[in-house]
Amino acid sequence: MIKGMSAVTVWSTDQDRDLRFFVEKLGFELRGDITVDGTRWVTVGVGDRPDVELTLVRTDAPGLDPESVEALTRLVGKGVLGAGALRTDDCRGTYEKLRARGVEFVQEPRERPYGIEAVFRDTSGNRYALTQRREDWLDPDKEWSEVCD
Repeated sequence: MIKGMSAVTVWSTDQDRDLRFFVEKLGFELRGDITVDGTRWVTVGVGDRPDVELTLVRTDAPGLDPESVEALTRLVGKGVLGAGALRTDDCRGTYEKLRARGVEFVQEPRERPYGIEAVFRDTSGNRYALTQRREDWLDPDKEWSEVCD
């Protein structure tokens, strides 16, 4: 039986640079950095959540053909791939703290039907939503136009 997500792939064009970004800018911790059969596996996670890990995988990882490597690297660099949503209890406060650390935001915090959302990119180009959930975020009777700016 599936019990949860083990690790999430984050495409990286430079694992050392991206590792510094996650640790120094976002406050993640290094979970693992090993090389197996010539392939480096780097994992990071949030300190108080041992069950959540991101694996920084090179866009030219083994198993990808040259055409796929080129396409993937181009898409990541353009910033069109979303890597996921990160949850916070204070989107506006976290936004200000991360922005002061040099995180590149492409959207300031905005009201959404599900809460408050800001969007940033990592140093490879992947996009992330930074979200603060509303208590009534699953209310099917809410109109989107009532809560969006």
